Amino acid sequence: MSLSLAMFLVLGAVSLVGAVGVVASRNVVYAALLLLLSLMGVAGLYLLLLAEFLALVQILIYGGAVTIVVLFVIMLTKEQESRDAQDNPQRPLALVVSLAVFVLLAAGMIAGTPNEVTRKSLSFTELGSELFTNWAVPFEVASLVLLVALIGAIVISRESEQ
Repeated sequence: MSLSLAMFLVLGAVSLVGAVGVVASRNVVYAALLLLLSLMGVAGLYLLLLAEFLALVQILIYGGAVTIVVLFVIMLTKEQESRDAQDNPQRPLALVVSLAVFVLLAAGMIAGTPNEVTRKSLSFTELGSELFTNWAVPFEVASLVLLVALIGAIVISRESEQ
């Protein structure tokens, strides 16, 4: 077994344990910390794929910012509201659907044959020049969509306060 395969299996297990822990945890603070564990495992998988930029974004944006926002939301949410929304009647359906997706993905992995490819790292300067020359317009459109979503969230939260 090669070192990269061993690291892949370890990081995959870390990501999987964190993700299952998020879903299974009854405590939202533990769920947020397990989400951080899962996201860090995914960042490690990106490093194995020689996608340093994606690993950096995964750590900074998702691992840092999103987890902090989730923890702030937990702190600012009223305790009574979170107690009322503890159980969901759709939980059995979600279990069936998730098991079906798992079986399909596992069958695809078992039936498929892995391709041997040569991995090549892309430098940040190459990525930046590609992103801001050939992909500048889609990049700006994505930022406008995020801005509209942020404004919409502010408007919705203001309406509920009044």
